[in-house]
Amino acid sequence: QVQLVESGGDSVQAGGSLRLSCAASVYTVSRYSIYCMAWFRQAPGKEREGVAVIDRDGSTSYADSVKGRFTISRDNAKKTLYLQMNSLKPEDTSMYYCAARLGACKRSEDEYNYWGQGTQVTVSS
Repeated sequence: QVQLVESGGDSVQAGGSLRLSCAASVYTVSRYSIYCMAWFRQAPGKEREGVAVIDRDGSTSYADSVKGRFTISRDNAKKTLYLQMNSLKPEDTSMYYCAARLGACKRSEDEYNYWGQGTQVTVSS
């Protein structure tokens, strides 16, 4: 089984930056390697939404709300996923979750097999 552990969440003021990390316990399940990793977020009273995805080769995709401000990256040797968040806004306040799947990247959270427990990001105005 793959275990994902997020870190880096904090309280910051608007305009600030944070870097989230997600460490995976293993990168292979049976004969298959984790192909896609993603960040999702969920604010109180709202549905979970996709933030960014990255595949094993480094191809990325972002939600429109974070384009130009957030950067997703991964270090396969370290089995770690990152999310660099700049120019943070109060509306970025959420619990941020790391997720992974063995296949190609998908938009829907239902397609992801493995999830972390989340790390809280709070942005004050």
